Amino acid sequence: MLTKKQHELLAFINERISESGVSPSFDEMKDALELKSKSGVHRLITALEERGFIRRLPNRARALEVLRMPPEMAEAKRPAATGFAPAIVDGGFRRRPQGNAPSAASVSGSNELPVLGRIAAGTPIEAIQHEVDRIAAPDALVSAGEHFILEVQGESMIDAGIHDGDFVVIKRCDTAGSGDIVVALVDDEEATLKRLRKKGASIALEAANPDFETRIYGPDRVAVQGKLVGLMRKYH
Repeated sequence: MLTKKQHELLAFINERISESGVSPSFDEMKDALELKSKSGVHRLITALEERGFIRRLPNRARALEVLRMPPEMAEAKRPAATGFAPAIVDGGFRRRPQGNAPSAASVSGSNELPVLGRIAAGTPIEAIQHEVDRIAAPDALVSAGEHFILEVQGESMIDAGIHDGDFVVIKRCDTAGSGDIVVALVDDEEATLKRLRKKGASIALEAANPDFETRIYGPDRVAVQGKLVGLMRKYH
């Protein structure tokens, strides 16, 4: 799954290499995607590289190679649809039947919470801000206030017990303490699930996997959207 910006950058890089044989410069990519800084380009390139779509060629300036294109781009040659259809969840917690209104008695001692899409535990992915489903969560995971559910994608939080495919219960809030695991929105564009650390005037989004780097941002670039309060997992 690529974000809209990742799609746009991959298409731009592929088009420029096809036309000229040379990948575009960071400034050209920044202008083409209307980004505020080249750091945003670097983040997108890193995400595409980690997902296996491009690679950087060593010892060469402006050297990017497109390894593959997403099926939807290769076939349709247009950005993918922004909708998300989560896998069916059963065995421990229930989804609302497709097309039916929520049932107040779906699960005894539970609350139906909206599923707002996927959250990255890895390189940030685009935030999805609309309801795509509802899942019944146990009362023990829900306190006072507004809650929602996100499906985890990636493995950067596995040492905190959060695995790819898990469903995390998030309490909506805009503040968090240092050390809390939060949904953080970066540059008003991409959301990620990370442990928040306050380092002076900066904000660090810390992975719980040594294979992933900690990313540090200015406080104006990170907005807390919620705090982790629970986790649900389907066992096959």
